[in-house]
Amino acid sequence: MVNLEDRLDPQILASLQATHTDDSQEVIPEPNPAILREDRTIPGPENAPDVLVRIYQLAEQGDNRAYAPAVLWIHGGVFRGRDLDNPIFHKMLEDVVLETSAVVFAVEYRLAPEHPFPAAINDCYVALEWLGSAADEYHIDRNRLAIFGPSAGGCLATATALMARDKGGPRLCFQILLEPNTDDRLITPSSQAITDSRVFNSVALQECWDNYLGEIDGEVSPYAAPARATDLSGLPPAYIAVADQDPLRDEGIAYANRLMQAGVATELHVFPGTHHVSVVSAPEADVTKRTHAELMMVFKRALSSE
Repeated sequence: MVNLEDRLDPQILASLQATHTDDSQEVIPEPNPAILREDRTIPGPENAPDVLVRIYQLAEQGDNRAYAPAVLWIHGGVFRGRDLDNPIFHKMLEDVVLETSAVVFAVEYRLAPEHPFPAAINDCYVALEWLGSAADEYHIDRNRLAIFGPSAGGCLATATALMARDKGGPRLCFQILLEPNTDDRLITPSSQAITDSRVFNSVALQECWDNYLGEIDGEVSPYAAPARATDLSGLPPAYIAVADQDPLRDEGIAYANRLMQAGVATELHVFPGTHHVSVVSAPEADVTKRTHAELMMVFKRALSSE
């Protein structure tokens, strides 16, 4: 088993230790006046509730503005946590808008265990279909539509891309996956190696899948666990970032390798000395700042009109 005291970046470790000794409240950033935020309810899947979509866009826009790129954002939270209001990711989405002039659509999907698979993926896919139909309303360039998700949101983003390919849905130009869940079988070395209770660990990973899959009888669908997909060809280009002290590390690397083997242009980055979602828990660490800067660079490249 891994001793995180020896493996984590010193700044990440210091932040982790402070988190477990400091009772101070998380600081909520002030709203950015340059960003217009709108909550909108869209029709849900058949026989299911409506879906909340939060929309981020530049505040100053004229009626004759150019068509902009778009990002469908799917939050993480081990399939059962509400991260739509997480201040770190809120700031990241605002930065995406400011850096790329994109319109970001954040999906509030139904949560496990009350709503196990396929509730969440159905909500995400409905949001993608709606976004395709609402492109003109929001001055969206349909050729520059990307999908982005961390952790469980990375699983749902990956599965949404698979579903869009299989069903002939809106065309995605890129998928950005940050420490994604991809495989429910938990057969990789990293899935068993991280046991420290201060971070997302092997026990939490097992509980995550148990909550999401519920009482599935028979073979698990690749729309639930994308690593089970036998054919990854025809998917959009991908950027995958993983933390090297994360139970999800090896499955993220394996999924990136399989995408490349299937002919999908894929970039993979393993950030050393980091644990799962330390990009959220240690925003001031140098490695976190590098992660953020690289993500912004990837967004700009993926959403460029050129």
